[in-house]
Amino acid sequence: MMDLLNKQNLFAISLFPYLGFLWFLTRSRRFPRLATIGFYVLLLFVFVTIPAGIYAKVAYHDELANVDWLHGSAEVFLSVSNIFIALGFRQAMLSAKETR
Repeated sequence: MMDLLNKQNLFAISLFPYLGFLWFLTRSRRFPRLATIGFYVLLLFVFVTIPAGIYAKVAYHDELANVDWLHGSAEVFLSVSNIFIALGFRQAMLSAKETR
């Protein structure tokens, strides 16, 4: 049972609910577009981190978190996604305030 619950399996399984979330988010006409893009960039961060982690293991014989230049490069996608999400909700709040 513990082999089934290792971090790689949990990570892979967690993608399915997130893909469902993105599907509903995309179909929603009320969700801020820029925030939606931010959540897709977060998915891009996940897909960039996987090969970066493999490269860190093969080239440096270490975990991604310990290879600063590679880890920082992957984290840029996380930062960009957070900025898009925050700006998207800010834009939506300002827009809602204008319509009052």
